[in-house]
Amino acid sequence: MTHIRIATRRSPLALWQANYVSDSLKKLDPSLTTELVKIVTKGDKILDVPLAQVGGKGLFTKEIDEALLDGRADIAVHSMKDVPTELPAGTSIRANPKREDPRDAIATITGGDMDSLPEGARIGTSSLRRIAQLKSKYPSFEFVSIRGNIQTRLAKLGEEVDAVILAAAGVCRMGMADKMHQFMDTDVMLPAVAQGTLGIQTRDSDEQINQLVDQMNDPETVIRTRAERSFLRRLEGGCQVPIAAFATLDGEQLLLKGLVGDVEGDVVIAREMKGLAVDAKQMGIALADEILDAGARPILQALYDLER
Repeated sequence: MTHIRIATRRSPLALWQANYVSDSLKKLDPSLTTELVKIVTKGDKILDVPLAQVGGKGLFTKEIDEALLDGRADIAVHSMKDVPTELPAGTSIRANPKREDPRDAIATITGGDMDSLPEGARIGTSSLRRIAQLKSKYPSFEFVSIRGNIQTRLAKLGEEVDAVILAAAGVCRMGMADKMHQFMDTDVMLPAVAQGTLGIQTRDSDEQINQLVDQMNDPETVIRTRAERSFLRRLEGGCQVPIAAFATLDGEQLLLKGLVGDVEGDVVIAREMKGLAVDAKQMGIALADEILDAGARPILQALYDLER
């Protein structure tokens, strides 16, 4: 019998995700036992400051990485959109299970979509990616930074804000989809890189665990994630800059869309590329280079200079 310790954040959504992975592993090997190792990350502690102002990468993963490396945990479960493109040596994202709804979802005081909101409506989100894409379409809206878990943010609706934007995947996983009033098409709002995808991280040396975790991979999700994260890695992006990417697969044909915007939402540079699924990684790099050459380079350079 094997006992697996699963490192996870403490939020209700993170615990749901860790329990989902636990149940999936037990279906693969009914003799398994598991336990959750609940960890508070830096990103969980700092709730009164927008993530873009906190700075640094791995805000929701560093402490979990440490638990994996020092032996307190055997695997870790992440939302892939929180995972830096550079992982600690000796560890890998070993599996990406089937992706949940990748879209952004909105709850409003009107019970309708964004177009139903009045002039000057207050929109609750700390995501620069969302703000950059919405500012041109809704120039009168005020964007208010809100942090916390899904329940905490929805509680601010009608009190502090007129609408709340959340990742649809988390809402669906928590059984709260009925509380949302609009699911935004990816053509209107390009998602965060790998939004809706889980990542199972392991130590490279744990052969028995890796053989088990490998079975949780969803081939389509793996390819789409590879393309999107390759795009992100080329841009050296984090949560300090509006970067979005979304890949879709039709047979062997891969379509990758990406964008970079400035923090004011004045400039959004978007491009797309078609190719073969086997070239997912190369497509991500090529699309990033195309966007850099189209004007994203000075936008990113200015932000990285500010971080220094």
